[in-house]
Amino acid sequence: MKQELRVAAYAVCVRDGAILLARLTLRDDSKRWTLPGGGMDHGEDPYDTVIREVEEETGYAIEPTVLLGVDSQRHTYPRRLGATADFQSLRIVYEAQVTGGGLRHETNGSTDMAAWHPLGEVPALDRVLLVDVGLTLWRERPVVGRAPGIPEPQPTPLPGGTSRD
Repeated sequence: MKQELRVAAYAVCVRDGAILLARLTLRDDSKRWTLPGGGMDHGEDPYDTVIREVEEETGYAIEPTVLLGVDSQRHTYPRRLGATADFQSLRIVYEAQVTGGGLRHETNGSTDMAAWHPLGEVPALDRVLLVDVGLTLWRERPVVGRAPGIPEPQPTPLPGGTSRD
């Protein structure tokens, strides 16, 4: 079984009772809201990753202010030619504040829209589990940096055999 690891950094940006989210396009062309952020490039610091990714996906310049925690999800999925992959997603979650820029949508990326959503309306959104993880970390601020009580995700396969959940 092939082992795969994806390390990514995400931001929880809350302002005036609303959270900044990016709309992710999934493999089946459905769309779900996620925290802005994404995969770390080789040699890149996670702090720099979250700054770069939030700007790419939302147009905003941010400053990470607190490391909220780390989330790790693991699942298997089928690969080509009958093989199976053991995939682990390691997600570093920061609290961040907007320091500049302006809201805009990403073009030619994994997201197609960015928007502020009132916190009270988030439960009704079609969203990935990471939104709940991020909000739990933001609200509860667990000392160990791990969101308690979050159920296992239903993985969403993407082209090339990876997933975003």
